[in-house]
This record gives sequence, C-alpha cells and structure tokens, in this order.
Amino acid sequence: MISIICGTNRPGSLTGIYAKKFYEIFNEKAFGEVQYLSLEDLPNDMIHSGMYASDTQASGVTELQDKYILGADAFFILSPEYNGSFPGVLKTFIDAVSIRDYAGSFKGKKVGLFGVASGRAGNLRGNDHLTGVMNHVGCTVMPKAVPFGQAQTFLDVDKNIVDENTLKMMDEYAGQFLDFVKAVPTPA
Repeated sequence: MISIICGTNRPGSLTGIYAKKFYEIFNEKAFGEVQYLSLEDLPNDMIHSGMYASDTQASGVTELQDKYILGADAFFILSPEYNGSFPGVLKTFIDAVSIRDYAGSFKGKKVGLFGVASGRAGNLRGNDHLTGVMNHVGCTVMPKAVPFGQAQTFLDVDKNIVDENTLKMMDEYAGQFLDFVKAVPTPA
C-alpha cells in the first residue's frame, strides 16, 4: 500500500491540489492500494505534553498511524516550502507516529518527495531537510526528489492543473516512483 501524504494542514493549499492529482494518477497506475492523507485531518488535540508517550497520545493520531502509516509499504509526501524548509506540522506528525511502533512505522519503507512552492526553488531545501529526517527514521528515499516551483501558474481559475507539461511530468514521476518501490530492495 502507498500512502500519499499532503504535508500541510493549511486548508485549500496549493500542495493539496497537487497531492489530490497525484492520488488520481497513482490510483490509475498503482499495483496495489493507494490512500490519501491530508494533514488537515490531524486531530486538534495532537500537540500536548503527553504526545511523546503512547498511552497518553491523542487517539486520533493512533488511528491515523494505524490506517496510513503502519500498513503502508511506501509514502509519497508532498511538502510545501515553509520558511526555507518543510512545515513544522509534518515534522510533528512524523514525531508523533514514531512514538508507538517506531520500526513498524518507518523502517525499510520507500519514500518519494515532491516539493511545492510558489517561488522558483520549489522547496528544494525543504526536500533536502525531509530527506534527512526520513533517512534517519529508517526509510529509503527515492534519489530524485522533485522541487516544483511557481506551482500556482499551472492552474486555471478553478484551481485545476491544466498545463500539459506539468501533467506529463507528474505522470512520469509517479511511474518512476512505482518502479522505485518495486525495484529497490528493502534494507534488512
């Protein structure tokens, strides 16, 4: 199973538009189940002093971990650029789901990254930072993380992705990620 994760909790985000499109593409191409998690769906009580103990963690975090993290073989994470990196809410989510069953959540799983930004760099630095975090928790990150800048310019007035070159690139990158998931052996 592949979990596509929209790495921001900002409602109506540009990242969400691209994440939902990737979800459609993966559903057409994938060889197994594909799920979509937007960090907009995080429980409001996730952050509290007891979040670092599994017995006092918000039940909503446990439910999300069970559904989208523990059962996944791979993650495809779309992350916007926030202050030259990836959003703190994404890091907090990774921290929260690492408390209960750390190895089961991350060890040996494959990850693809897609950075989204309205600026030119396309969250290049954020992808680098997120690569370091995902490597640290035991994931194998696809070497080609895509930084995608000026993402708003490829949408129509209804916020649909209309640029044919962008749609083609997304389709090709999804295919490359699926090949990576199938081909790259899981570390022991």
